[in-house]
Amino acid sequence: MQIYRDLCKVHKTFRSRSENADVATEISLQPWRAYGTDGCILFSDILTPFPGMGVEFDITEKEGPKMSTWTTMADVNKMKLMDPYKATPFVAEALKNLRREVDGKATVLGFVGLPYTLATYMVEGGSSKEYKEIKSLGYQSPAVLHAMLDKLADNIGDYAIFQIENGAQVIQVFDSWAGNLSPLDYDIFAAPYQRKVIEKIKKAHPEVPTIMYINKSGALLERMAASGVDIISLDWTVSIEEARARIGNKIGIQGNLDPMVLFAPKEVIKERTETILKAAGGRNHVMNLGHGIDAVTKEESAKFFVDTVQAYRY
Repeated sequence: MQIYRDLCKVHKTFRSRSENADVATEISLQPWRAYGTDGCILFSDILTPFPGMGVEFDITEKEGPKMSTWTTMADVNKMKLMDPYKATPFVAEALKNLRREVDGKATVLGFVGLPYTLATYMVEGGSSKEYKEIKSLGYQSPAVLHAMLDKLADNIGDYAIFQIENGAQVIQVFDSWAGNLSPLDYDIFAAPYQRKVIEKIKKAHPEVPTIMYINKSGALLERMAASGVDIISLDWTVSIEEARARIGNKIGIQGNLDPMVLFAPKEVIKERTETILKAAGGRNHVMNLGHGIDAVTKEESAKFFVDTVQAYRY
């Protein structure tokens, strides 16, 4: 959004925006005010709780996250159990601000990264394409990786509960890079720690819905559904009908429009959006894109998509 790009000229680093409650509140409200979405999502990052665990990082505009690599048991032993109220007070303030600002007209969503995905950043030292280092660590020193994942699960469960206590009405959990694992390695290194986080959230707040997102997750629907979350995010490589056949009707689905459809003419956006809505049948479905919106999408097209969804009648 142009309004966001203008704000970035003043608050020039990502962390200066995400770790300032007033700025994070304003950014969170920008799409809600412009498009009238049914949800208002906290502007933050899955790495935000890292410093509270003793894991320092930076985010550059061009290269993304950067940090030291964590690859030994000695490294893992340095990790701390965070106190979210001391480490991330700006998150609490922003969530409270959002609840006040939307005043019941939208659902306020918080989010956390799940252990395997967070561990990839720690082991790789930033973003990765091949995930060579974390996969190698899992094969060569599994005890180190499991210890890291376990500590991350404890921290992230607490961090999610903290968000709920301060206003989040839904928690999205991101295990974005778990889709790069083989099914066997997913079951070893991702699934147990997903369940640990979800169980911790549900024990404290069984009434709060949870949504899971994994990048390239078409092959993982059954595994995602088995994690204990209430809703799974569906990308555009699997149809609603196929997803329902595989996971049943009880678990919710979020998605699944290809973000590139928003570059199509309006009649195509309308047709593709309504096809998904019709297939979902208004049952246990949050209409959304199957992945994050592309940065150069026209604002007019995003607004047309939202308006199309809200005007649809079953």
